[in-house]
Amino acid sequence: MSWSQLFPVIDSGPTPDPMMVAFYSGASALECLVAGLFFLRFWRRTGETLFLAFAFAFWLLAGNAALPVLLGQPAQMHGEVYLLRLAAFLLIILAILAKNFRSRRP
Repeated sequence: MSWSQLFPVIDSGPTPDPMMVAFYSGASALECLVAGLFFLRFWRRTGETLFLAFAFAFWLLAGNAALPVLLGQPAQMHGEVYLLRLAAFLLIILAILAKNFRSRRP
């Protein structure tokens, strides 16, 4: 049995228009940047580090949305792009855990 028989190529359907992909990726990146700015503003008002962590996480997600378009390749071709998303989610989880542990201490 050959490799191609073990793992056949699956037709994923029609390929999307690259201009539309770039447009939606840019819109998603802009939304994440704006959300990060809102959380930065909340951090400046309150001094709470949870808001700062959320701001950085949203900026990482903005990079995750914009980087495949800037590289000129789909995200599936650059697996390292997903490390930005992983870092953002880990940052959010760690910030929430730190906030919960800090609030439990007397």
